[in-house]
Amino acid sequence: MASTNLPRIAIATGDPAGIGPEISLKAALDAGVRQICRPLIVGDPLVLKQHARAAGIAAPFHVITAPKDVDWNNGAINLLAAPMPEQAELEFGANGATYGRAALASCSRAIRAALDGDVDAVVAAPQNQTSIAAAGIRFDGHPTFVARETGMCPHDVFMMLWFGATRIVHCTLHVSVAEALTLITRDHVGRAIRATDTALRRLGIATPRILVSGLNPHAGEGGLFGREEIEIIAPAIMAAREAGIDAAGPFGCDTMFQQAGADAFVVMLHDQGHIAAKLQAPNRTAAFAIGSPILFSSVAHGSAFDIAGKGVASPAAMIEAIARLAGVGRRSD
Repeated sequence: MASTNLPRIAIATGDPAGIGPEISLKAALDAGVRQICRPLIVGDPLVLKQHARAAGIAAPFHVITAPKDVDWNNGAINLLAAPMPEQAELEFGANGATYGRAALASCSRAIRAALDGDVDAVVAAPQNQTSIAAAGIRFDGHPTFVARETGMCPHDVFMMLWFGATRIVHCTLHVSVAEALTLITRDHVGRAIRATDTALRRLGIATPRILVSGLNPHAGEGGLFGREEIEIIAPAIMAAREAGIDAAGPFGCDTMFQQAGADAFVVMLHDQGHIAAKLQAPNRTAAFAIGSPILFSSVAHGSAFDIAGKGVASPAAMIEAIARLAGVGRRSD
């Protein structure tokens, strides 16, 4: 019998043609996962069953259309139905507008369950940018999607990569470098620092220490390589410190990550954080959306079309994300 104290975590299954459904099933069935949470898969039942057959997963499904009908005690895979918007035959490893719409439909349904209080957190399997673009849907990453789905400004929810004891928050994400430069303002950098501080406190860190990167090489080298550090980033850090946040910087990224004692690092650009994370923990990185009213994480790897439907995909990153969420979302009722 599942403990009612364990957090309820919705698993959005991602792109139907990728490895998302497979790793969702594997994670939901993992004995360690079931000891720390109550998993609820959210996706298309036919897609999930096809992935289960391909991966040799024989566990029974308990398909529901409303979270109130979940049964945590029957040992089956609880599946909240979020059907693909169009009926289509599933082709593993293929791009398609139908798959892009389906990936976001499962994610949207899981977020709605969190907003309604039916689950305590959401973890999302990987989507595919090409398929979403083919569907004509504006999408530049899970943080902005979570923001829109929860009624927030898209720029007020940030991505935090987390592996081991390292947490990296990005001021900008899936935009061109040229557009990212326009987004790096005192106000935006300040919001990223404040969202990081709030998230760390929510994680149980009473007095978070945050290190902030520069934008330019060597953090501008005192203005020799650019003045963004002097005119934008340093003033944002100072304002955060005046508000009681323990923030320091700006530092060059090539040296900042070597500093000890930081609870999180804030970087300006996507690659400043992602390169560091994927070099150090290519299969263990969880990506959190911070600053929104719900607990949300996704895996930091892609949909892996080359191995979709072959039953060999590793759920390690998803299990890592679930474990992080379970630690934050543990219930007391």
